[in-house]
Amino acid sequence: MTKIESNKEPANVTIYLRAQRWQRELIDQAASLLGQKRSDFILDVVCREAESVVLNSNTFMVNADTWANFNALLDVPPRPLSELRKLLLIKAPWDEQ
Repeated sequence: MTKIESNKEPANVTIYLRAQRWQRELIDQAASLLGQKRSDFILDVVCREAESVVLNSNTFMVNADTWANFNALLDVPPRPLSELRKLLLIKAPWDEQ
């Protein structure tokens, strides 16, 4: 799934929303700070959160062979990297005394 892109087409669907007065005032204050209209602010924030929920809830289904191959790759020991070994042997500046 790719990132949902905004477009410049005019809105053609209405969403009705009930809120408490303090919620509307808070939303209006935040929208004003960003120089946005209330509806634009609400849609931006809600769509961002909705996209995050959708992207974080994806489940990948694979067959047994693919799963076994994936696990086999995870079980392969990493190849030795001399550069990494050298880096890990260097003391951090805050450890040197």
